[in-house]
Amino acid sequence: QIKLYSFFRSTCSWRVRIALNLKGIKYEYLPIHLVKEGGQQNSEEYKKINPRGHVPALFIDGQTLIESLPIIEYLEETRPEIPLLPKNPRDRAVVRAICEIINAGIQPLQNLSVLQKVENELNGDKMKWAKDVIEKGFDGLEQFIANTKGKYCFGDTITMADIVLAPQAIGAFTRFGVDRTKYPNISAVMENLEKEQAFIDALPQNQPDFEK
Repeated sequence: QIKLYSFFRSTCSWRVRIALNLKGIKYEYLPIHLVKEGGQQNSEEYKKINPRGHVPALFIDGQTLIESLPIIEYLEETRPEIPLLPKNPRDRAVVRAICEIINAGIQPLQNLSVLQKVENELNGDKMKWAKDVIEKGFDGLEQFIANTKGKYCFGDTITMADIVLAPQAIGAFTRFGVDRTKYPNISAVMENLEKEQAFIDALPQNQPDFEK
C-alpha cells in the first residue's frame, strides 16, 4: 500500500499528487494538518515518519521518502513508463532548471513557516511579502520559459516543470493576488494544464482534507 502524507494546500504535497496521478499510481491519502493542534507535522508521531516535520512524505516500496522533488525523481526512475523528464541530458537540465527557479527561488521564501514569522515576529504584511516574492520569481520565469514552452513549460509534453509550476501559479493567482495578465507565457501554459485530469484531481478542493 502506497501512502501519501499530505496537506491539501501544501504546494509540495500538491506536486507529488500530480506526479502520482500522471503515472497512474494509486495511493492512500493521509492528511497532516499544518495549522491545527500547533501543526500536526510537529507531533512526535509524525516526526518518526519525517524528522524534518514537513509534508509530503511518501511510503512506497517498503520505505518512506521525503522532499517533493526527490520523491518525483524516484517515481521517474522506478516507474519510467510515463516519463516526466525528456530523454536528452540537456533538455533534462532545462526542465530541472525551471523546477529549481520555483523550488529554490520562490516557494521557500513564501511557505507557511516564513509567512508566520513575517506576521508574528516581524509584524509584517505576510500577503504582501508573499506576493512580492512570487512576482520577483515569476518575472524571471516568464522570460525563461519564453524560449522553452510549447503547450507546456517544455515543448508539448508534460514534464516535472509543469508539476512544479501548477501549484505555485494557482496559489499565486488565487491566493496571493498576483496579476495573471502580467505573465502571458506562464498563463498560456496554465490554461493547458488546467484542462488535464491529473492536475484537476490534485487540486486542493478535491482532497479529502480540504477546508475553505
